[in-house]
Amino acid sequence: MNLDFSQRQVLVTGASTGIGAAAAIAFARAGANVAVHYNRSRAAAEAVAEEASGYHGGITLVQGDVLDPTVPARIVAEAADALGGLDVLVNNAGGLVARRVTEEMDDDFLEAVTSLNYYSTVRASKAAIPFLRQSDAGAIINVSSIAARNGGGPGTAVYAAAKAAISGYTRGLAKELASAGIRVNAIAPGVIDTPFHAPHTTSDAMAQMAGQIPMGRVGTSDECAGTILFLASPASASFITGEVVEVNGGHYFG
Repeated sequence: MNLDFSQRQVLVTGASTGIGAAAAIAFARAGANVAVHYNRSRAAAEAVAEEASGYHGGITLVQGDVLDPTVPARIVAEAADALGGLDVLVNNAGGLVARRVTEEMDDDFLEAVTSLNYYSTVRASKAAIPFLRQSDAGAIINVSSIAARNGGGPGTAVYAAAKAAISGYTRGLAKELASAGIRVNAIAPGVIDTPFHAPHTTSDAMAQMAGQIPMGRVGTSDECAGTILFLASPASASFITGEVVEVNGGHYFG
C-alpha cells in the first residue's frame, strides 16, 4: 500500500489522546503536515505534537471546545490557514460523557452527547468542504463506533445513537461529495485500549469485554490509525467511499 502523505495537509480533531493522537502521529510519520486539535488537554496535545514533529511534516496545534456550535468551523479555518490548505479531515472528537439510562437523563445531557459526537462531525465537515474541494485528493474520515451496530453498553443508548448517526451521515455525505472527488468514509472501533474507557469502565468490565472478542484481546489506537490512513490514502483507497470499516477483532459483524 502507498501511504505516503507528503505535501498533504491533515486536521485530526480530538487528537490529544487515544485514537486521535495515534492518527496524528501516523500521518506525520507518513509525511503529512498535521493540525492537532485539542480542548482541555493541552499538555497531552503538546506531547503528541512533539512526537509528531520528529518526522517530516509540519505540526500545528488548534484548540477549541466542539460543544460550542461556532467552534468546529473556527478549528477548521485555523488549521487550513496554518497548514496552507486541507486535504484530509479526521473527525475523531467525541466521548461518552457519562453512563446514564434514559430515565435519568435530562435535556442538557442529551444535547451534550449529541453535540460532542454527531453535531461536531457535521459542523466540521461542512466547514472543511470548501477547502477539500481545492484538493486533488480530498477525504473525510469519521469515527463511529461498534455501539452504532450493537446499541452500546449499559447507559450508553444516546451515545450509540449519535455514533449510528455518524455512520449514516458518512454514507449520505459520500454521495453528496463523490462528484467533487471528495471521499468520505468512517471507522467503527470496537473495544480499544484508550483513555476513553478510564472514567466509565472498570478493569473487570474491560476484561469481560476482552473475553468476548474472538481475537482474545482489545484493540490498540495504532490499529485504528492504520485503517484511518488507508481510507485517507488517494493511492490505496481511491475507489472507496461511503464505507464504515469495523475495527473490532471480530467482536461484532454481520
